[in-house]
Amino acid sequence: MRVTPRIWIGLAIWAGYVLVIFVVSILSGVPFPEIGTSAESTWRGAVLDLAVGALGLVVVATVLGWWRPALFERRRSQHRWPVFVPIIMLVAAVLNLINTDWSQFDASFVLALVALGVLVGFNEELMARGLLLTALRSRLGEGWVWFLSSALFGVMHLVNAALGAPLASSLLQAALAFASGTAFYIVRRVTGSLIWAMLLHGLWDVSVFSVGHAPISTALGAVLAPLIGILSLAVVYWVIKGTGERVPPADARRWSAPTPSTAV
Repeated sequence: MRVTPRIWIGLAIWAGYVLVIFVVSILSGVPFPEIGTSAESTWRGAVLDLAVGALGLVVVATVLGWWRPALFERRRSQHRWPVFVPIIMLVAAVLNLINTDWSQFDASFVLALVALGVLVGFNEELMARGLLLTALRSRLGEGWVWFLSSALFGVMHLVNAALGAPLASSLLQAALAFASGTAFYIVRRVTGSLIWAMLLHGLWDVSVFSVGHAPISTALGAVLAPLIGILSLAVVYWVIKGTGERVPPADARRWSAPTPSTAV
């Protein structure tokens, strides 16, 4: 790594990312409640700010030299069975997609949703459970790393209230984001790679947007969402237990790639 991980660097990345998303969203001129209601509002109100945020994260990760620790675990979780929770999340996402009336989407709208999913999965995972997680591991035990990275992931969703979303719904979204962030953390720890968490995260958001815009019937995925959060919080202890991922600053430059026995 070119730059030794420090907690303050991770917090600065988190704050900078939130600020960029907020500013670009304001400049787009699309009111928050309208995002996801049409192709144009999705491109301008969501994809644009995410694209700018993605560019910034790529530059930061490259300058810091944190790509490998951000994307890969040195040692996977000793307990693999908690992955059943993200699997339920995957099933819920698929059910959302099946329960969507796709006749109400034109080609541009579908492409906007795909772009949204790719960028959300890449950006938010790289920022929260990639770069921020790497920084937190420089000083903290894994329990605090999970809690703080998930909590800050939830808090960042409160910016929606500043963009025009109701405060009550933003608070609820922040709480659900903390829980869903725990599910994505489980994916990283169990598989050894953040890439799978990026894919699941992107698919989940696409399914939520699509079924929210054009549901065929009551969304079963939405019913499962609270259960997924509860289960994630219930099993995360076993994912953290026995981990040895802390990377003290003095050893950060000697961080090595996963061995064949621990790589995905």
